[in-house]
Amino acid sequence: MKIAFVGKGGSGKTTLSSLFIRHLAATGAPVIAVDADINQHLGAALGLDEAEAVELPAMGARLPLIKDYLRGSNPRITSADTMIKTTPPGEGSRLLRVREDNPVYDACARPVELDGGAVRLMVTGPFTEADLGVACYHSKTGAVELCLNHLVDGRDEYAVVDMTAGSDSFASGMFTRFDMTFLVAEPTRKGVSVYRQYKEYARDFGVSLKVVGNKVQGQDDVDFLREEAGDDLLVTVGHSDWVRAMEKGRPPAFELLEDANRRSLQALQDAADASYEHRDWERYTRQMVHFHLKNAQSWGNERTGADLTAQVDPDFVLRERVGATA
Repeated sequence: MKIAFVGKGGSGKTTLSSLFIRHLAATGAPVIAVDADINQHLGAALGLDEAEAVELPAMGARLPLIKDYLRGSNPRITSADTMIKTTPPGEGSRLLRVREDNPVYDACARPVELDGGAVRLMVTGPFTEADLGVACYHSKTGAVELCLNHLVDGRDEYAVVDMTAGSDSFASGMFTRFDMTFLVAEPTRKGVSVYRQYKEYARDFGVSLKVVGNKVQGQDDVDFLREEAGDDLLVTVGHSDWVRAMEKGRPPAFELLEDANRRSLQALQDAADASYEHRDWERYTRQMVHFHLKNAQSWGNERTGADLTAQVDPDFVLRERVGATA
């Protein structure tokens, strides 16, 4: 399953996504964790120290390698230089799978040992000095979107993405790449404002959205979130001594996480797993093509000097068992 965590800055989305990743790892499930927020904090939330987090390979810096690998022998893509973040796969493209080893993972993913298991961690990378004042974060997250476009994941396999804060992810088509989106909201007016934006933007694209109430201190907070989010409110999470210790860099064994919070994490997994039954590869591919055509016409054709609409393979549907060719 492809799962996104979104929310306003400071809502706790990175903390919740890291707890969910730890929960999945403890079950033995294969997990790819992706930090798609330019404010790179997921590595630290998963227990890496500052030096280790800084050394994580940035996906954005390895975009030529990613493009060259994913292109494969697709005859509709004349060169890796003509691939953009929305380029869809077609016959001959190489696809990514959660459980495999491949050059993209070799270059961009690093194993992170957690209680009960390990996950692959990939990061967009932060802004560099050369980026300041001249680049937007989409130049970094494009590598994530391209990989998601080529990722074939199955039941009981998980790609968990900590997205950029707020509703900025709607500036690309990446918000449609997920089976389930968990929006982390605090019980405040500002906390639910991002939920309203996300709900409105996602309405026409069939995005499965559930709200995770965070920093909840009592029934009044729960009632407020229920009034604002209705049935979209899935679970709430309150104070956690375990999380406080984790944020100090001294996390206890994960099995010591409070029972109420463990139940909340299981509810998230149950909701994500249930969305598998509604998976629609045809719609997924159609939306991928929709955003590619929009990007090609608005800037991609001019930027690359090629007709990127010709990259669309009209007979190709990304599927769980589709074969990959080199």
